[in-house]
Amino acid sequence: MALKKFQDFLSALVSRQRSLFASSDKVSIDELIDRLMGTLGEVSGIVTARQVLDSYNELSDGEKLEFFKSLEQNFNANQAGIRRAFEAYDKNPASSNLNILSKVTEPLRHELLRRLNQTPGATHDLVAMRTDLLGLLEAHPQLIAVDEDFVRLFTSWFGRGFLQLQTIDWSTSAAILERIIRYEAVHEIKDWNDLRSRIEPPNRRCFAYFHPALVDEPLIFVEVALVDQVPRSIASILESDGIEGPLESKYKTAVFYSISNCQPGLKNISFGNFLIKQVVQELQSEFPSIKTFVTLSPIPGFSRWLESDKELDAEIAPEIEELKTSILSISDAEEAIEASGSILKKGVFNYLVGAKKGKYPLDPVARFHLGNGASLYQIHPLADRSEKGRLQSLTVMVNYLYDLRNIESHHESYATDGVVHFSDKLKSYIIKSM
Repeated sequence: MALKKFQDFLSALVSRQRSLFASSDKVSIDELIDRLMGTLGEVSGIVTARQVLDSYNELSDGEKLEFFKSLEQNFNANQAGIRRAFEAYDKNPASSNLNILSKVTEPLRHELLRRLNQTPGATHDLVAMRTDLLGLLEAHPQLIAVDEDFVRLFTSWFGRGFLQLQTIDWSTSAAILERIIRYEAVHEIKDWNDLRSRIEPPNRRCFAYFHPALVDEPLIFVEVALVDQVPRSIASILESDGIEGPLESKYKTAVFYSISNCQPGLKNISFGNFLIKQVVQELQSEFPSIKTFVTLSPIPGFSRWLESDKELDAEIAPEIEELKTSILSISDAEEAIEASGSILKKGVFNYLVGAKKGKYPLDPVARFHLGNGASLYQIHPLADRSEKGRLQSLTVMVNYLYDLRNIESHHESYATDGVVHFSDKLKSYIIKSM
């Protein structure tokens, strides 16, 4: 509440002062940036930062591209300063000289972004600005350095200590609930009744992270079902109203069945690892009977892997190519999928364990959960019979197990060596030459 009052005070201050600093002639964004980087007064800096951000929001797509190019070309570190600081450090590697060297190697972009972030609402604008930047990187790879600077600063600004965990229920504000519906990225929320069925029943939970600088804007949220056993299909969760679920004393399993990142501009800023672990703690405290924590996860890259050109897999084991060919011949009719359950499980297992992007799994959902310390637990054909489920994974879904005894050791071995941990029950699906 105190923070909200302070933000309201700053907003009112900016509104009052803008007219004093405004010019009758339209000022370009470059001139405003020059003014911002040269300001010494705190109030004038806050006002000018707001003018810069407002001006950016009025730019066309082409003008935004030129803005980012200017950041890349004109807001780097000073080469002469770096050279002098390095020579001083090379002669005397004292901590004070190291600190000077570290400071002068920082691109001027960092200071610009920090000054922009001092005005009310700036964090929201800067996250949106990075969303624009991400859309330009493929065609303009020279801007990657600018994006890396955004990531460095956002990693600090959105550190764990600033994140606030909130339970989402039917009493949550309508503004936040509307955003939950809109941001759901795994299993579409069809309407308000569908949302209510996911957050109101006694054996349903939804948790979200918020940041004080982004009012009513969830960063990431997870939907949870409390059940008596590990689920084998998403329909058993989404098509149940939750009322006929087990009594509280019978809850044995918590299922994380949907995790959605809400802010495209915060891509590669990790929240999920903290979220899962904190939610586990919350659930353990509320329901001591829950001992098993699993996901019911999609496999978004499975079909693309099956259909990838042989040239892309030049060194792939012949057994894997044969397996892929066999799976591609399976009809998407449910009877055919059910009859081919074993071969589908084998294909999914070898995709998740053996198909790599560098040393880590190719599948993005697998990278997320395995990177958090989970292990591959069970594989379920006919688990997602929706059109999306058929297209991305021939209806197959998997459980990743969060075994509290092994999370840290699994995370370390995965991060260091890319080790994919999996249940002993899945060993029969290994193709050794993978």
